[in-house]
Amino acid sequence: MDEYYVPPQTRIGHVHLKVSDLDRALSFYRGLLGFELTMTYGDQAAFLSAGGYHHHIGLNTWHSRGLPQAQPYTVGLYHIAIVYPTRKDLAVIFKRLRHARYPLTGASDHGVSEALYLDDPDGNGVELYWDRPKELWPLKPDGSLEMYTMALDLADLLQEADE
Repeated sequence: MDEYYVPPQTRIGHVHLKVSDLDRALSFYRGLLGFELTMTYGDQAAFLSAGGYHHHIGLNTWHSRGLPQAQPYTVGLYHIAIVYPTRKDLAVIFKRLRHARYPLTGASDHGVSEALYLDDPDGNGVELYWDRPKELWPLKPDGSLEMYTMALDLADLLQEADE
């Protein structure tokens, strides 16, 4: 079979998560993270977006109502990643999370991006990040991309929220 590459304009359209409690999940994704509710499907599902898209995140209880959190050491979703347009936008959501005393599970500088990690109320991993401009991405001597994981300077990020 011939080698095939996805077209460069291809993007991931949305993520749909099984949740235990729809209202609790909406409090996190809508109330804390600030996504807009675009529609509900009875009391079983909700669809949220940023900027008026039909939905970036779907939440449902079809097979999961009242069930315990996702377990960290099982097959399944590792995390969803939400890309913020600027470092300042990432700083603002970080400040909001701190104000709400919502716990982070990590914070990393990956060279190409800066990321905050947390779990939603159902134990699904969530990465909030921004990408540095491509011309600032670290490269190896051979010109290939060099990503890494270093501690993110949270104090510096927080200062960005107030600028």
